[in-house]
Amino acid sequence: MAAAVPLLHTRSYSLNLFGLISRIQELDRGLMNNDYHKATARRLEHEAPSPFSPTEDAILSAALAHVPTHGFTTTALTHGARDAGYLDISTNLFPTGAFSIVNFHLVTQRLALAKHASSLQPHADIATNIRSLALHRLHANKPIAHRWQEALALLSTARHIPTSLRELALLSDELLFLAGSTTVTSAWYTDRAALAAIYAGAELFMTQDRSKGFAETEEFLTRRLEEGEKVRGGLDMVGKWVGMQAGGLVDGLRSKGVWI
Repeated sequence: MAAAVPLLHTRSYSLNLFGLISRIQELDRGLMNNDYHKATARRLEHEAPSPFSPTEDAILSAALAHVPTHGFTTTALTHGARDAGYLDISTNLFPTGAFSIVNFHLVTQRLALAKHASSLQPHADIATNIRSLALHRLHANKPIAHRWQEALALLSTARHIPTSLRELALLSDELLFLAGSTTVTSAWYTDRAALAAIYAGAELFMTQDRSKGFAETEEFLTRRLEEGEKVRGGLDMVGKWVGMQAGGLVDGLRSKGVWI
């Protein structure tokens, strides 16, 4: 039986929130000048293709169904391979092990946002659309919310941080694009970094939310988005605001008994 993934290293993940602005800026120099603009052009023509092969998709989809019981572990990955009709050795297709399941969930749920975007109100403003899309993405974590601390622990390890931040950057790209923000300006880069930090904070908050239907997470996200709107106007101001929000999130989790 595979060893269980340790609980979330909350201190590590919180520190990642503090450094998020600078890391997103670093990604801007390469990712935004290449992947995003190419991906945007493709999305204007047709839906983005899946980055997973049919075999990978079959195994990882099946593995996700075992996460509620077995967590984000190699045990879930092995069960997924068996359910998909493959031998246990097929898990060697995934050199990052259990992280492959986490990454599969992140990527497929990001791509699935395009379908939800078609249900947005046609005359709603960008802020309203962002809230709707971000909530929809958070709700996709509901079936595995009790296991998401394990996912965040994997995302926070040094080996996976570059992939984690890149995927978070792509998610904020997707949220802005689908919400109607398609013009790339200096303000757009600021919005992107701030939105990434807000969403990451909401995911972390959700791991401790015991309210019915994750109502408190919804309220948390709404407050942070409204506060973010009020401080728009400069990257330095947004950076300070994200730092304060990360600090406030840490204090809030401490009050719930989480060691940080």
